[in-house]
Amino acid sequence: MSTAALTGRVVTPVEVIEEGAVVVTGEHIAWVGDARDADRAGFGNAVGAATPAPEGGYLLPGLVDVHCHGGGGESFPNAETPEQAMTAVLEHRRHGTTSLVASCVTASPEVLRERTRTLAALAEAGELAAIHFEGPFISVERCGAQDPGCITDPDADLVRELLELGGGHVATMTIAPEKPGTTGDDGVIAALIEGGALPSLGHTDSEAAPVRAALADASARLDDQRDAGEPVRCDVPTATHLFNGMRPMHHRTPGPVPELLAAAAKGRCVVEMIGDGVHLSPALVLDVFEMLGRESIVLVTDAMAAAGMPDGSYVLGSRPVTVSGGVARLADDSGAGAIAGGTAHLIDVVRTTWRGGVDLVDAVYCASVQGSRVIGAPSVGALEAGLRADVVVTDDDLRPMTVLRRGRLVAV
Repeated sequence: MSTAALTGRVVTPVEVIEEGAVVVTGEHIAWVGDARDADRAGFGNAVGAATPAPEGGYLLPGLVDVHCHGGGGESFPNAETPEQAMTAVLEHRRHGTTSLVASCVTASPEVLRERTRTLAALAEAGELAAIHFEGPFISVERCGAQDPGCITDPDADLVRELLELGGGHVATMTIAPEKPGTTGDDGVIAALIEGGALPSLGHTDSEAAPVRAALADASARLDDQRDAGEPVRCDVPTATHLFNGMRPMHHRTPGPVPELLAAAAKGRCVVEMIGDGVHLSPALVLDVFEMLGRESIVLVTDAMAAAGMPDGSYVLGSRPVTVSGGVARLADDSGAGAIAGGTAHLIDVVRTTWRGGVDLVDAVYCASVQGSRVIGAPSVGALEAGLRADVVVTDDDLRPMTVLRRGRLVAV
C-alpha cells in the first residue's frame, strides 16, 4: 500500500494543529500530528514530500451529513434508478461530504418500498452511509414541504417492513410524537429501535407532554437494549431540524422546542440544526451551541435537488419547488411558500456556523464526529490514526480544493 501525506492547518476533534500533517496509507489514516514530529513518528519522508494545502488552508475530516434529500439536480425521494441517486451523492462528495445519509420524504407505502430497495443497494455497495425516512408519520399542520395527502398514522408493521427492505441500512425515521401509535411496546419507536434504527422527533405540532413521553420511551428502550448487551445504532434519539417544521415556542403553549432542548442539555437527545443561514439565524445557532455544547448538536443540510445548481424549478417528492436566490420554496398554492429543503453543501453549513461565532473545531465536530455517532459509523468522522482516510483540503475560507475518500482522490 502506498503512503502519502497532506499538510496544512489540521482540524482534529480537539484542536487546530497549525503546522499539521495527515499521513494516509491505503484506505486509512496512518498518522496525524504536528509536521515537526513526523520524523519521530517514522513518517518524515512522507511529510517531507507532502502536498500542502493552500496558504492558510485547512485539512478537515470527510463530513457526515445525516439529513440530505439530494443535489446536483437529482433527488433521493424521486430517484428511480441508482444512477439518479448517485448524481446527488457525487454532488455532495465533491464538496467534502464523504458519508451521506439519503433522506426520503412522505410518500405512499409502495413508493417508500421502491426507494428503500434502490437506496439500500447503494448503501450495501458503500456509496451511501445510511437511509433516513422523513415521514410519513408526521403532522399535517407542520408538514412543511411534505405531501399532506400521504401522511398517515404510525404503523409499526410498515416500519418493520421498511427496515427489513433496508437491510440494516436505515438509520433514522422522523415521527411526530403526538400521533397515536408512537410509544408503547406496539409503537413505532419500539419497532425502530428493535430494528436497529433511531426515532427522530420532528415535523410536529405537539405540545410538551407527548414530546417528553416519546423521548422517555425512546431513551428507556435504548438503555434497556444496551444494558442487555444488544447493539444500538446510537445511545440517544434525535430531533429533526430543531425549530424548523415544529410548533414555535410560546410561554403559555411551549410546544416541542423546550422539551427537546432540555433533553439535549441532559445528554438524552441530539438535535439537528440546518445552519445554512436560511433555515436558522446564525445567532440562534450560536445560542444553541452555547446552551447545549457540541455533544448534543449535529449540523445537517436538509439539501434537495437544487444543491449545487442554479435557481429554477425542481421537485421534492410530489411537490413542485422554485429556487430563487438560493432559497427553495414550494411552488404550489397549498404550501404558501414554505421552505422546501436546503441548497447548501455541508461545508457551507460549517462555514456559516463558524462565521456566526461558533469555534471552528466545534462546527467541524458537529458536521463529522456527531454525524458518525448518530448513524453508528465509528470508522469515519475524524482525522485520527486508524480511521478511514476521508480528508477534505480547503482554502482559508473553507472552500474545498481536494477531497479524499477511502484514500482515493474525488474529482472536485
